[in-house]
Amino acid sequence: MVGSANLNIMLKTARKAGRSLVKDFAEVENLQVSSKGAGDFVSRADVAAEKIIKEALMEARPTYGFVGEEGGEVEGSDPTRRWIVDPLDGTTNYLHGLPHWAISIALEHKGQIIAGVVFDPTKDEMFFAEKGQGAWMNERRIRVSDRARMIESIYATGIPFGGRPDLPATLQDLARVMPACAGVRRWGAAALDLAYVAAGRYEGFWERGLNAWDIAAGMIIAKEAGAMVDAITTERSPLEDRTIICANELQFEKFAKLIRNE
Repeated sequence: MVGSANLNIMLKTARKAGRSLVKDFAEVENLQVSSKGAGDFVSRADVAAEKIIKEALMEARPTYGFVGEEGGEVEGSDPTRRWIVDPLDGTTNYLHGLPHWAISIALEHKGQIIAGVVFDPTKDEMFFAEKGQGAWMNERRIRVSDRARMIESIYATGIPFGGRPDLPATLQDLARVMPACAGVRRWGAAALDLAYVAAGRYEGFWERGLNAWDIAAGMIIAKEAGAMVDAITTERSPLEDRTIICANELQFEKFAKLIRNE
């Protein structure tokens, strides 16, 4: 695929940040056995990756706004465009030496996500999409699964931790979904969950309590691969509602009804 200039900037930037995070990731296993632990180290790696991304994107497009998980929001002189960035989606996995985490970069124009990149450096899988141009993983076009039966399907979600208030609702979701399907996965990186729906690895994904940077890039990749995406409440967009339901078109209606308990 020959992408736009903006997409190529995003791809190049994701790979640059990926190299930094992979280098630091190699040290995490050693830090696990130290008395100091790895938490502060990983936090520094996360912040350093966002700095790399922010500097690269702002140098290439100095008029665009920027919002990131670590550094907050910077308003650009062009109010219609902004980058939405998670430099390390799956921080807890990274902290524990689990090779399932990603860099997520999205471009928003007039309130709509028009391009997205989700890069998994440990597997060298680059998922990306532009509005109207389809979804890709590396050099291959990707599409959602064509499974229609829930009992044959695998879904992904995030399970709240640390006493978050949305835990009871998620447990109720699981009680409804798990008997109806072939399995539910909780791998701890929402951006990759959406990318995996796009690639046909999962049939669907849902989660509550999300931030825009968790899902902005993954949403457009999933949509361009043929997925349907909505908020759980249906009243606002997933970015505003901080909830999401995503599934292939064959299953979306019945999957959404199950999550919404309708």
